[in-house]
Amino acid sequence: MPAVTAQQQTEIDAQRAQSAATKRATVPALEDILYQALPVLDHGCVRVIDYMGDDNAVVQAARVSYGKGTKKVNEDAGLIKYLMRHWHSTPFEMCEIKYHVKLPIFIARQWIRHRTANVNEYSARYSILDKEFYIPAPENLAAQSTINRQGRGAVIEGKEAQRVLDLLREDSERCYGSYQNMLNEDEEGNAVDTSRPGLARELARMDLTLNYYTQWYWKTDLHNLMNFLRLRADAHAQYEIRAYADVMLETLKRWAPLTYAAFVEYRSGAAHISATGLAIIKRMLGGEAVKQETSGLSKREWGELMEVLGRSD
Repeated sequence: MPAVTAQQQTEIDAQRAQSAATKRATVPALEDILYQALPVLDHGCVRVIDYMGDDNAVVQAARVSYGKGTKKVNEDAGLIKYLMRHWHSTPFEMCEIKYHVKLPIFIARQWIRHRTANVNEYSARYSILDKEFYIPAPENLAAQSTINRQGRGAVIEGKEAQRVLDLLREDSERCYGSYQNMLNEDEEGNAVDTSRPGLARELARMDLTLNYYTQWYWKTDLHNLMNFLRLRADAHAQYEIRAYADVMLETLKRWAPLTYAAFVEYRSGAAHISATGLAIIKRMLGGEAVKQETSGLSKREWGELMEVLGRSD
């Protein structure tokens, strides 16, 4: 099943066909995908619903100017890089963006830990959830890591992989069948069996598995969007939430390209070095053969530092 139904696509097309004159700043590259359902995972999607501000708004806020900023793009880019480099967050908070996200419930529960956004989720107390659940692609079906309690290890293959996929699909199908049976309602809200009452929707929903899809509107400012993307678009993040972050990263690139470039340079593509780690690097540059045992770092800290430096020792 696609991320949106034919009826939903018709509604989206109608929205995208509308236009309005405005004195507010608009970004053509983001307007090109406004309302469009950008697919994620098997049934999920991300849509940009609305936004306020752009790169110019960041510059304007930083300088508290009356216009767009400067006439030279390189000056604006330099200022944005300076703000990013020195962790000046307030100018980025002047821009906002609102997404419509369709995602598995277990990812929504991980996502909601970012408490720096306004969220309104689809209500399963009021409405009936669709029969849409996430099943991982075989290449994303991995065993528990033996060295990381919240990570994945080697990919499961062959008969064991098929057994797991069958269990996930069968359990999801069975739970939805029980959900429908307890509700005793069709899609129009009419009783299927008039001889018995249907269980309240707020109770029936508890029988659904966490891989079922939910939806929400998620509105945040540019500063907190970058905080989210720095963590969730990282290679160490869980694959499923990273898939959403990667799509949102592309919307950031369209929306505020100067900010995106600074973000990649100083946040997502950079590394944080502790004071001890910095001292170790200086010792190495001085010609000292520093070892973990004499570094002052734990084995895990040492391994992380060596990963940053691209060294295996």
